[in-house]
Amino acid sequence: MTTLYDFTAKDITGATIPLITYQGKVLLIANTASKCGFTPQYEGLQRLQKDLADRGFAVLGFPCNQFGHQEPGDAVEIASFCKLNYDVTFPLFSKIDVNGSTAHPLFRWLKKEAKGLLGSESIKWNFTKFLVDRSGRVVRRYAPTDTPEALRADIDKLL
Repeated sequence: MTTLYDFTAKDITGATIPLITYQGKVLLIANTASKCGFTPQYEGLQRLQKDLADRGFAVLGFPCNQFGHQEPGDAVEIASFCKLNYDVTFPLFSKIDVNGSTAHPLFRWLKKEAKGLLGSESIKWNFTKFLVDRSGRVVRRYAPTDTPEALRADIDKLL
């Protein structure tokens, strides 16, 4: 059985991170963008990180430029934007694709494990979020319109 821990991803600095690093934590994984109508969700994601990290929770942000070219910057620009505007302390990863033949293997797996509206696997927009339990299994997928604050009860149940 595949779990989150079977994957690796490059962090925002380009270092390869085995996701088993997060074993035992509850995770919220989101594809993000700096120039999107949902970009203010960084604030809520950071609040969750700050409030729940000591209970074994982490947000993982994966910048993506596939939706309206709303993440045009390079890694340095993305990291700087997130720090300066939202004081993001949760892990950010290198920019990836989440759909199509170039989709990152992690997102291919996430989409199969938690399908979207009407059973669709495609991610429709930035800030689609996946909740992963302490065993590395996907629990639920959330739409971009679902705010981080609205996910708090589901996260608390897993903590």
